[in-house]
Amino acid sequence: MGVGPHEHEVMIDSHCHLAGAEFESDLPDVVGRARGAGVRSALVILSAGDAAEAGRAGRVRELWPEVRFSVGIHPHHAGTTTDDLDARIADLERELTTQPAVALGEIGLDYHYDFAPRAVQQEVFRRQLRVARERRLPVVLHTREAADDTFGILAEEGEGLRVVFHCFTGTMAMARRALAEGAWLSFAGIVTFPKATELRDVAAMVPADRLLAETDAPYLAPVPHRGRRNEPALVAHVVSTLAGLRSASVTDLSARITSNYETLFGGPLP
Repeated sequence: MGVGPHEHEVMIDSHCHLAGAEFESDLPDVVGRARGAGVRSALVILSAGDAAEAGRAGRVRELWPEVRFSVGIHPHHAGTTTDDLDARIADLERELTTQPAVALGEIGLDYHYDFAPRAVQQEVFRRQLRVARERRLPVVLHTREAADDTFGILAEEGEGLRVVFHCFTGTMAMARRALAEGAWLSFAGIVTFPKATELRDVAAMVPADRLLAETDAPYLAPVPHRGRRNEPALVAHVVSTLAGLRSASVTDLSARITSNYETLFGGPLP
């Protein structure tokens, strides 16, 4: 699989689901392609309470020791916590320690699918923000069609937290609001879509010290791989697009994103 013209650059995939079942059959090849493309590290997102995924995370770590992990209860799964939320939060706290995790997420609100009742999503989101605050962990945020409630809950529960809006696809106004609150914005393959004009304008505007690039693999493969399974190697296309939109060199932008990743997620890479 080709990864574009910048294979020699050092890059970071700040959000992927590499421990998912989608990669189980060819994980060594996927990791090999990522390393061959110059992807130095990735933040691997784990779903709290998924024992099979947690087991696969061990294999990811063996093959790619430089990866880091984040654990959280996704809003799609918030409805499964209603029987005993205290127990689910206690289990989450244990997983944050055993992985070990450098971030809490992805968490937040999703009003597009509403797989869990909105009141339940909000309560699970609040409880996890409190855990993040207690543990001084950054938060990887998922928000879809729920901006006002997301900002409202962050204002009430997120004081002092470092927050990343993962796979940002919001408006310019939403981006400016997030930046004003001190958040980071992470861009995925959607920014490579030529028709995503407002998002591309947002990506050009974001201050360099608040910018991240991700794949969200196996989802959202960038142009020219759209419609296929995504993987960390393809973050090269996202970074290349961001560099073009910002009139920056890929080398300089990759270095800046790496620095941002290290600041947020566990400190300097080895």
